[in-house]
Amino acid sequence: MVSCLFCEIVAGERPAFVVRSDEVAVAFLDVRPVFKGHLLVVPRPHVETLTDLDPARVGPFFERVRELAGAVEHGLEAAGTFVAMNNRVSQSVPHLHVHIVPRNRKDGLRGFFWPRTKYDSDAEAESYAERIRQGG
Repeated sequence: MVSCLFCEIVAGERPAFVVRSDEVAVAFLDVRPVFKGHLLVVPRPHVETLTDLDPARVGPFFERVRELAGAVEHGLEAAGTFVAMNNRVSQSVPHLHVHIVPRNRKDGLRGFFWPRTKYDSDAEAESYAERIRQGG
């Protein structure tokens, strides 16, 4: 298998701001967030798309996505979340991942032309990760 960025994060071989990790999934901050607190949730086993995920793993995986969407809302005091997944087309890393983006009214998000931002520092990124951890 060709090296996979997300598999390296799951294995702890590449640094990431991990918010939650268990036997089913790993959730971490996107390094180019739409809005600060934007998470990626990936299944532990390497699968490229949702249709590649073993049917027995779908329910537990999406339980994690559901819990983390709530953690983002509560931890960041967001009005809601945008939850999305690309399968192949526009999938920047070929490892299944779900985006959980904090949302607020009039936040500027329009369609799929997402403006990207950066964290000012690792400390700021860690503070967002911690707030989401506390929200769940």
